[in-house]
Amino acid sequence: MSFLRRQKSLPDTKNTKNMNLEKSLELYTKGKKHLVGAVNSPVRAFKSVGGIPIFIDRAKESKIYDVDGNEYIDLVLSYGPMILGHRNKKVEKTIKKYLKKGYTFGASTKGEIILAKMVCEAFPGMDKVRFVNSGTEAVLSAIRLARAFTGNNKIIKFSGCYHGHSDALLVAAGSGLATLSLPGSKGVPDDAVKNTLIAEYNNIDSVKQHISKHNNIAAVIIEPIAGNMGVVKPTNDFIQELQKITKENGILLIMDEVMTGFRSKFGGAQELLGIEADITCLGKVIGGGFPVGAYGARNEIMEMVSPLGEMYQAGTLSGNPIAMACGIATLKELRNQNPYKKFEKRAKRLEKILLDAAKENGVDLQVNRFGSMINPFFTKEKVVDFKTAQTSDTENFKIFFWKMIEHGVFLPPSQFEAWFLSTELSKKDLSKIEEAVNIAMRKVASVR
Repeated sequence: MSFLRRQKSLPDTKNTKNMNLEKSLELYTKGKKHLVGAVNSPVRAFKSVGGIPIFIDRAKESKIYDVDGNEYIDLVLSYGPMILGHRNKKVEKTIKKYLKKGYTFGASTKGEIILAKMVCEAFPGMDKVRFVNSGTEAVLSAIRLARAFTGNNKIIKFSGCYHGHSDALLVAAGSGLATLSLPGSKGVPDDAVKNTLIAEYNNIDSVKQHISKHNNIAAVIIEPIAGNMGVVKPTNDFIQELQKITKENGILLIMDEVMTGFRSKFGGAQELLGIEADITCLGKVIGGGFPVGAYGARNEIMEMVSPLGEMYQAGTLSGNPIAMACGIATLKELRNQNPYKKFEKRAKRLEKILLDAAKENGVDLQVNRFGSMINPFFTKEKVVDFKTAQTSDTENFKIFFWKMIEHGVFLPPSQFEAWFLSTELSKKDLSKIEEAVNIAMRKVASVR
């Protein structure tokens, strides 16, 4: 009997191949003693799909390997940063070189200047950037900066968009909260969110209503392509009107490109959408796998930041030399490869694989994609916002998820997380994914 069949919390796994996860179970059991849920990020707990988390041992190129030796094609890619696949030779060579010089100094290094120039040149309208340690830190700093620059306090965010776990933004946040069916978080006081206004993605009237009622709005923050309720694209009318009304009302537009940065082009989604943010937040790819975040804007805004201005933000490990080196090497290689046409071709094929398998098996499915981000929704409704994303059949996703895992494809353990493609994803990998999708979709159909 396979390990999966012996786990009462997992979905029915009849007619599956044997799969050994004994060492993952052992580590999960040990981990519970000193780690919260044996994990350090909630989605890793696999709670929404049942069962125990899979513990990873190593990775190489397009593959990831768990502690039991199972091999998977990786479509998680650490939720985005491993755009070149795992252990890219040029990036790894750079990291080894800089490791010999030291790990952290609490002082400035040349690498910060080099990476800053690369990032600013990739984003029109960005004159200066400040590096931090995570996307969450980038966003909370951007919000503080917007308030400092405008003198106003309220912000507008969109239901289903996730901008990290800072108090003011941990409301209607999609992703992990949607995965765990939580409306918000304990420990966030009412006062922390009293200045946060919630609008509906792709509904410009919901934004206009807030603007008509409040004259002290500092900023509107949005994922230009939502990735934390699943991949959801804005309509052209919505995103263009959003920029127009923010400018007309003296409100700063903050684009959270932590997920989308460098994934659809060398730069961000803004240029493809024909818009330009006042403040842009970045992360993931610009660290190449090391913890990095950043926020940047035109000079008049960024000069509000200490030491030039009165908006204080600091971090001992910000601009860490190893992270900067990894980011520089990643962006250089990405610019040299220019893989974006290849990403479009691969994503288009994956979309067809998913839709064809669903149609053949009579399973309701929508597929949304943008650049090298894609994900299926188990629903018959077109997914345009958080409300329609939540019509997805999460039970179907659970079954699909475990069948994909059993057949060697590593997916995010949540219906509401984007899948990511890397430059190392090969035609052979896609053929294996197609085989797994067909098996998984048949299983979904058989238990409905």
